[in-house]
Amino acid sequence: MGIWFSTTSSSHSSKPSLDELPESCVAAVMEYMDPPQICKLASLNRTFRGASLADFVWESKLPSNYDIILRKIFDAGSFPSHLRKREIYSRLCSLNTFDDDGNKKVWLDRSMGKLCLCISAKGLYITGIDDRRYWNHIPTEESRFSSVAYLQQIWWFEVDGEVEFPFPPGTYSLFFRIHLGKASKRFGRRVCNTEHVHGWDIKPVRFQLWTSDDQHVASHCFLKGTGKWRYYHAGDFVVEDGNVSTKVKFSMTQIDCTHTKGGLCLDSVFVFPSEFRKVKEFLNHS
Repeated sequence: MGIWFSTTSSSHSSKPSLDELPESCVAAVMEYMDPPQICKLASLNRTFRGASLADFVWESKLPSNYDIILRKIFDAGSFPSHLRKREIYSRLCSLNTFDDDGNKKVWLDRSMGKLCLCISAKGLYITGIDDRRYWNHIPTEESRFSSVAYLQQIWWFEVDGEVEFPFPPGTYSLFFRIHLGKASKRFGRRVCNTEHVHGWDIKPVRFQLWTSDDQHVASHCFLKGTGKWRYYHAGDFVVEDGNVSTKVKFSMTQIDCTHTKGGLCLDSVFVFPSEFRKVKEFLNHS
């Protein structure tokens, strides 16, 4: 009986532990994991933390043209040259501004390492935006730019924009983030004023998209639903070469002057990898 317990105890003590795994082997496995998994495993012990810092692990998560993206976002000489790949990944996951007015922002999605981009309403060309009879910029906590363009009423609705950026190779989708009605807070609760919402159910809005390499997409869609933000899909485009910048022009119009339309909040235009439409719930309603 005593011999059996002694043998069992000895076998337990001889079992290998996670601390005995070679750091290089752990890092080789991490190369095939997504960033959240890597960060979670890094908290296990010193070996896993060391492996999670390996440059080759994080270089596999960065866009293939990340060096060009860095030069586009950061001024020459302002980005530290000594940063490890994990730190570079973290910097690119922040909301980075790449224009002088702060109206265009770009970041990497933390979970997938894919590039995303957005342009505020102030960075778009909106017909009648300077006439307060039609449009106003109103402050809100519901926009990452802290304000949206609100349309009270207009006959000729036209919004145009463009962006030029070294997108990594892949397929991208462009969306307009729109809200019918004006949201605000009353006694701490969110309320939506739909007083001026009209005209969007009579004729559809036309979306168009053009790229510098001659891609063109056009579609029509009725704007619907009040009280919540919706992402309206304007079209997709394909980037084959990430070493050069792709210029994308886009528009949203409803220029049938037989009726007025109004009560619309325009927040921004987003560019997401097209695969996000399958995994990001907020895009499922577009």
